[in-house]
Amino acid sequence: MKKSNPVPELLAPAGNALCALAAFDAGADAIYCGLGKFNARERSENFTPETMGKIIAYAHSIKRKVFVTFNTVIKEAELPEVAENLALLASLEPDALIVQDLGVARMIREYFPELVIHASTQMGFHNSAGVAAAKEFGAERVILERQMTMDELRIVREKNPDTELEVFIHGALCCSLSGQCLFSSYLGGYSGNRGFCKQPCRRRYYSNQGNGFFFSPQDLESLELISELREIGVDSLKIEGRLRQPDYVYNTVKAYRMILDAPDSKPSPELLSEARVLLSKSCGRKWSKGFFTEESMKNLIIHDNIGSAGMLIGSVSKIAGNGFSAMIRKTIHIGDRIRIQPQSGDDGPALTLTKMFVNGESVRKAMPNEEVFICFDREVPPRGVLYKIGESFADNTARFEKLPPQKKRVDLAIELTASNFSCRVTNSAVNCVYEEKVNFTPAQKQPLTVEKLTDEFSAADSTCFALGKCIVKLEEGLFVPAAVLKELRRAAWAEIKGAVTPDSLFKAGAEGLGKFALDYRRMQIFSFGKKNIPETVAVKPNGVLPGNPKAKTATSVFDVNKSTYQAILPEFTPEDRLDGLEKAINLAYKNGIRSFRVQSLFEMQLLKDYKDIEIVAADPLPVCNSMAVMELQRLGATKFQAHAELDKTALENLRDHSVLPMEVYRLGRLPLLITRAAIPIEGNIKDARTNEFSVRNDKRSRLTKIYPMKVISIPRIAGTADFYDLTNANWKNPEETTFNYDLALN
Repeated sequence: MKKSNPVPELLAPAGNALCALAAFDAGADAIYCGLGKFNARERSENFTPETMGKIIAYAHSIKRKVFVTFNTVIKEAELPEVAENLALLASLEPDALIVQDLGVARMIREYFPELVIHASTQMGFHNSAGVAAAKEFGAERVILERQMTMDELRIVREKNPDTELEVFIHGALCCSLSGQCLFSSYLGGYSGNRGFCKQPCRRRYYSNQGNGFFFSPQDLESLELISELREIGVDSLKIEGRLRQPDYVYNTVKAYRMILDAPDSKPSPELLSEARVLLSKSCGRKWSKGFFTEESMKNLIIHDNIGSAGMLIGSVSKIAGNGFSAMIRKTIHIGDRIRIQPQSGDDGPALTLTKMFVNGESVRKAMPNEEVFICFDREVPPRGVLYKIGESFADNTARFEKLPPQKKRVDLAIELTASNFSCRVTNSAVNCVYEEKVNFTPAQKQPLTVEKLTDEFSAADSTCFALGKCIVKLEEGLFVPAAVLKELRRAAWAEIKGAVTPDSLFKAGAEGLGKFALDYRRMQIFSFGKKNIPETVAVKPNGVLPGNPKAKTATSVFDVNKSTYQAILPEFTPEDRLDGLEKAINLAYKNGIRSFRVQSLFEMQLLKDYKDIEIVAADPLPVCNSMAVMELQRLGATKFQAHAELDKTALENLRDHSVLPMEVYRLGRLPLLITRAAIPIEGNIKDARTNEFSVRNDKRSRLTKIYPMKVISIPRIAGTADFYDLTNANWKNPEETTFNYDLALN
């Protein structure tokens, strides 16, 4: 009889502690959440170390898990603070860290190995070679690119049976390939790769062909796909929404829990209907199947829909100094959350309904077709559209405050023989050893095991201590009565509690923090010295030529010709095109090409067996700090391009700490957004602020890319190599921008 597929983990968002409790109450197996910095939802409330510790302790007490997001790119100057944060997280003992920056992954592996790495979706892994590459730097789990089809997921699972795979199943979708969106960053330095996305994809844009919300996708909903994802063997199913409130988290988790717990993993139509009713309370956008199917990709963008999250409930009719009036289409209650959406599609103010009036009388509920005055003390967008984005929900603040703080971990070394028992604390400045003479005989049936002894000593009977690492040396075959083992445990812990204080325990991660600081000071920095630094120029076939005859010419690996020095590999290669890319690389190599430019980590995997080549890591693979450079060097890179988002100070800091030669993107048009979705416009567009862009569909890659009309032009940085991109630019351009060069990048 064929065994049924195991139930995947249900992973829920938690922007704060109350959302975490709601997730666990609804049946989540795990949550993901972040501290106040270095996570991709800096706008969320997030956690303090104290609240994070309490939630981790609570989760572990009910056999659930907590994953911490550490998923932004890191600037060089931030590395010491990153190390301190990783040491702190090591002491909090989350079940894993979700990581985007390759340098952070290296730091965890080298200095804080007690932390488990999950490769963030922001790393953009979208094929089997990418999953293999993640395993190379120590990731136990890969959170896959959202723009993958079911068929692609199936092949990746078959080719990578030993790596945990996680996919998003519900919530808001980004239009761009994960980790490759520069849109928000270009419009003022608010980088999505740094957690500060301003969501320009949700705005209205204008063109000669018409106006609309051309880059605003519908939300993802996949109730009907859960059984197929389970059959494929996906390990974790993830719900998006760390900016959402507890009611959204509870209702969404509850709906998917119902489907996962259905008999034989095949939910009935009645159960699906019941789950959809729960999801409808989450007040999102119109539902779609996201990128899971080719058909859904074609219809993901509805350009004439404002695309705002929430249930449409009315619009602003009058504005007063202390609030506004609105004609209501749906019932609303005190405690509901609403957002006032400007006509432009920009972010609008949100509020919780605390006081409202109908016909001059205070009410707790307003009915459809009633004109309601809503009290509000902030600026209200004229003709703003009202969306209900949340419902009143039980306030669990008092419940959370009653949760005990996280206990300090005491590491023990236990030795038990037929005649002697000893228990020694190994992570304290205090020398604490409990010893006792014993007399145990050989067991006839059930000898004491290491597992049983460790389990017994996990009961610390303490309000401030818990068992940490436990190293056991046990003479085999002994019979130890349960009552005697319990007495030994009580006596040992009584000795520990009398001698050891929380302050005497060594801080987890302290050793790794010290080792990082020492290694960082001793790094061997690369310098070009007085060498002539060659420039590289990317060109199209029959396009603009390099101005410098000594420049190294780079072309697409699919367009290699006699003038090509370097082959550029694509930023995205779905599974069905992976063989074609490998053949193109091999053909280029046979034709004498010995320099390759990689734009995604999966390509390092494709090049690993070529021993006599130069590998340049370049955008959109973000390289922002020396730890990432060192990891790329370990993987085979010989040169790198600094991430184009970086400002002048960050670029200079990276140059001054790099172990490899550094290149700077000096001139060209970088794609601001890349997507597999069908975009209902092509050609030139502009936004309400008169910024101009060009939307182009690339027939070869089957991707749509949005380029700025202004050409990026960066001043030369001494001690670095120059890269000029003439594939979408000329040497002289009417309008240019320095991108983030003159900004302090957020």
